[in-house]
Amino acid sequence: MLVSFLLAAYRPDTMFDWALENALVFCFIPVLIATYRRFTFSDLSYLLFFIYLSIHELGAHYKYSDVPVGEWLKPILHTQRNHYDRIAHFSFGLLLAYPMREVAMRALGVTGRWLYYLPVECTLALSAIYEILEALMANILTPQRGEEFVGMQGDMWDSQEDMFMAALGSIVAVLAIAWVKRRSVRRAEKMAVYAAASK
Repeated sequence: MLVSFLLAAYRPDTMFDWALENALVFCFIPVLIATYRRFTFSDLSYLLFFIYLSIHELGAHYKYSDVPVGEWLKPILHTQRNHYDRIAHFSFGLLLAYPMREVAMRALGVTGRWLYYLPVECTLALSAIYEILEALMANILTPQRGEEFVGMQGDMWDSQEDMFMAALGSIVAVLAIAWVKRRSVRRAEKMAVYAAASK
């Protein structure tokens, strides 16, 4: 993560925007380190954190509206808008739903279907909080800086679409988790039947 962070920090498009985009990262990483002994996530969760933060760092380096990946997608998607921010928001839901589920299960003692509902709900809540913070910062900054930071690119529904993409990512994630869990239960049942038959 440190290597990814340093690469993103090396000559970004705009140092001010890079620092602003990383304000929450500067808070999140120390919290993860400080709480490591009290609550250790699984290796998979740490990997998902790393992948998501790397996606974010790429966006922060170029400014989300100018990321080359989004530029390459323009002709494929037949659009004039750089959609890398949509990829990042979708990734937020997709990659962080599992760690959210882990917190709900291990720290809060949540069981049953709530383990599939709460990650989606938390994703929507965190997305809404982020969009509100983004709007507040845009009001503090100059109009040009605010537009660049928010990355609306002329889309008046940008915030709502970002939240939708995050929610969609979390729904895909919990459905995948449910599918994997169901397969593992069926496999365990087959193994138990096979073991009983072999006796």
